[in-house]
Amino acid sequence: MAKIADSILELIGRTPLVALDRIARGLPGRVVAKMESHNPASSVKDRIGYAMILAAEADHRITKDTVIIEPTSGNTGIALAFVCAVRGYRLILTMPETMSVRIR
Repeated sequence: MAKIADSILELIGRTPLVALDRIARGLPGRVVAKMESHNPASSVKDRIGYAMILAAEADHRITKDTVIIEPTSGNTGIALAFVCAVRGYRLILTMPETMSVRIR
């Protein structure tokens, strides 16, 4: 029976591996790809966002009253929004005006 996670955050980093046998045919060893898109917020940055919050909690740099402010232009902000929502932190994301219109 599959383990049932107590928190969706437990699923971060527990992404599947896929063998790339056909692509890597003839190469020494085995080549595998880690499917980071299977993280809860669909990004490799899920790990970073979670690690940042865990480190800040461990160092007592944040409390439930802390407002976290992060300049971002993409996946790190999405990951932090996900983790902060689950952990109960208020988060404000900003984006520099210098970012291209496509990214904004």
